[in-house]
Parts: sequence; structure tokens; C-alpha cells
Amino acid sequence: MVMYPIKISSTSDRYRQDIKINDKFQLTADEPLDLGGTDAGACPIDLVLAGLGSCKAITLQMYAERKGWELENIEVDVAQQKVNRQYQISVRLHLTGNLTTEQKQRLLIIADKCPVHKLLESSAQIETVLAN
Repeated sequence: MVMYPIKISSTSDRYRQDIKINDKFQLTADEPLDLGGTDAGACPIDLVLAGLGSCKAITLQMYAERKGWELENIEVDVAQQKVNRQYQISVRLHLTGNLTTEQKQRLLIIADKCPVHKLLESSAQIETVLAN
């Protein structure tokens, strides 16, 4: 049986959705005003991109800690655009700390090994079913 740790519930606002994760964390998703939403939360695409950026940052932090590298701060910029009916995601890493050029290049490679990057790059099968 599939466990569903993420629950999304519609609200009385037009497009606003309440999100509950693992019965612990709450978020709100919505659309901007110009798309008919109330702008009460990030739009779903931005939530996905935020997940990607934060996953990359966490992966880099874990890796640098294991290696004993002096990575002091990570900032990740994420953007997306649609080109010829295909989404393109751009990620820019800002790494500060006492790191060599080789360490920075290794971290660049490691960033693309984060679980969310792998999920988005794969051909994940999504099955949507009606609940009883």
C-alpha cells in the first residue's frame, strides 16, 4: 500500500492550496493575482524549483562536511524558462569559504547528484488515481 506523506487541500480562495507534509510542516501554494489567484503563497512551479535549489545546497553542505572542507555559505539561484515547448532550468551556485578551484569544481559536479535533480532529470512515471 502506498503511503501519502504529503496532503494538499483546496481552500475557499480560488486557487489557494494548503499543503501539509508528514503531519508536521505546513505550506501554502497559490497563483499570482494576474492568473486569478490571491498570491497567498508560492506557485507550484516555484515550489518545485525551491525544492531543487535547497536539495542542491543541502547535498553540498553534507559533502563538504564529510570531506572536512571549509564551505562557509551556499547560495543557490534557480530560474526556469520554456524554450520550444521544453522547460529549461538554470541553477547558479554561490560558494563561499576557503575552497580551492578543484574543490569548487567537485562541488559543482556533486550538486547535480542531489535527489531532486535526479528526480527531475529522470523519466519518472506518475500515476494519478481516484481515492475511494
